[in-house]
Amino acid sequence: MTKPRAFTAVLATETNTFSPIRIDINAFRASLLARPGEHPETPTLCSAVMTVGRRFARENGWELIEGTAAWADPAGLVSRQTFEGLRDEILDQVAAGGPFDVVVIGLHGAMVADGYDDPEGDLLSRIRSIIGPDVPIIATFDPHSHLTAKRVAAADALIAFKEFPHIDFVDRAEDAWRIAGQAVAGEVKPVMSVYDPKMIDVFPTTSEPMRRFVDDMIRLEKETPDLLSLSVIHGFMAGDVPEMGTRLLAVTNNAPVLGQKMARDLGEALFELRGKVRSIELTPADAYARALEFDGGPVTIADMWDNPGGGTAGDATVLLAEAMARNLECIAFGSIWDPVAVQLCHAAGEGAQMMLRFGAKSAPETGDPIDAEVEIVRNIRNAEQAFGQSIVPIGDASLIRIGGIEVILNSTRAQCFDTSLFSNFGIDPAKRKILVVKSTNHFHQSFARISPLILYCAAGRPYPNDPRVTPYKKAPRDIWPINEIAPANGHETKTSAGSAGRRGG
Repeated sequence: MTKPRAFTAVLATETNTFSPIRIDINAFRASLLARPGEHPETPTLCSAVMTVGRRFARENGWELIEGTAAWADPAGLVSRQTFEGLRDEILDQVAAGGPFDVVVIGLHGAMVADGYDDPEGDLLSRIRSIIGPDVPIIATFDPHSHLTAKRVAAADALIAFKEFPHIDFVDRAEDAWRIAGQAVAGEVKPVMSVYDPKMIDVFPTTSEPMRRFVDDMIRLEKETPDLLSLSVIHGFMAGDVPEMGTRLLAVTNNAPVLGQKMARDLGEALFELRGKVRSIELTPADAYARALEFDGGPVTIADMWDNPGGGTAGDATVLLAEAMARNLECIAFGSIWDPVAVQLCHAAGEGAQMMLRFGAKSAPETGDPIDAEVEIVRNIRNAEQAFGQSIVPIGDASLIRIGGIEVILNSTRAQCFDTSLFSNFGIDPAKRKILVVKSTNHFHQSFARISPLILYCAAGRPYPNDPRVTPYKKAPRDIWPINEIAPANGHETKTSAGSAGRRGG
């Protein structure tokens, strides 16, 4: 019996179209650029389809053909040359390596390239044109993405991470390969149904009401016959594209009526939660006041809107300047992006004391550069942190001390995912009074283990976090809160109707 043949590849980044930091091929090289056979055994956020696919193929006697895996940390627009080059590299691999029984792709879903509002839709539709109408295409997505009609029409099953923080990226890759195996065996015919609740919001799943919402989705998947997958596409409010917004997605075993009802019911329930799901956002003064009043520690303060995971630079100094003005001690910052400052620290060497200017170079509303006499405590080449099963590079990095304040400077932008960011520099995070991290919520699982109080702080505005005032040019104007809508006025899109026609069923 001939072994089933599968192809897998990854092309992923998240694009903040308001970010001044452009992405070229070097940004992928800094994070992940693995040609066929080069992908490590550990996954990145969007490349778990490759590592899980290896295990699936081994356990089920499949032949797996690996294509290119490319991931760049979030930033601004991807250059046309870079996107088209990586896209065509993967398309050439599909064309040369076929025929295949299934294609499983790892995407982010919020990439925007120069000249392309929907690069993922472009890639998926081109893959479809190569492999024909009958080979299933399955893809995983980050929920902070844009569920466009083009990409849904090209694929058979799209599966988004359920959790924010995205601690389930390996689980969702396992879902993708489970559905792939069932589809190839003829056990299921994936059909997708989409509902648009006409909204955009931020949906942390570490607290109510979203914790219960996600738990209910997981329960429905287990209890409902013919329901293969449910996803909330949160949307990405920093992406100025025509189909920006939240979506509900159901994948069923050829049961579009069921899928439409599930997506609609969940979408209407989510619309009722609008404005009630975001974390409470404190000012810097209030965040520090609460942290200093708290008996115990460490208190973790999230500098949530200077989050490199949302495409900002991660070099804002608003919270650091406030800490210096208060002469705070036993406080550590992770981290501030400044490649030039890191270079100077490495040149000076550990133990050196020097005047250093760092931070606040990337954009307005990020504070002012810090000028201070610093002690260089630790220099690390090719520093890293953990995120679940992933290893996240932060580039050459330095730990500096300003009085009782410790600051990690990094040269490769990355948000803080894990307490290992601090411990890798010899800082015991559990012994600090305050930890300040640049992340919206991905830090939460790791830091909640040691931090009895977690605070979210809106310091400056490097990220467009209020859709009511963001100067969109392409985004829809009829979604909440850009335009207030009293009732939920969503609409369903039966993307799989096209798929059924394409397959003659």
